[in-house]
Amino acid sequence: MADDIRDMSFETALAELEKVVNQLDSGDVPLENSIRLYERGAALKAHCDAKLKDAEEKVAQITLDAKGQPTGTTPAEGM
Repeated sequence: MADDIRDMSFETALAELEKVVNQLDSGDVPLENSIRLYERGAALKAHCDAKLKDAEEKVAQITLDAKGQPTGTTPAEGM
């Protein structure tokens, strides 16, 4: 993955991925550029997937006692 992508926030990478998809969807991009755009899009998608996975792992559900008071946290379902 390119260094510039590794340093991107999720939001920045997603915005760039959307631009790449729009360019490819337009059909106005020469073949060689399409290949480069596709490769960059794949790298951006992988980066976004990794960022989402990291965020999911940090999410926890607050557990409450019978009185509704927080007693701690447990991993989110599916984790």
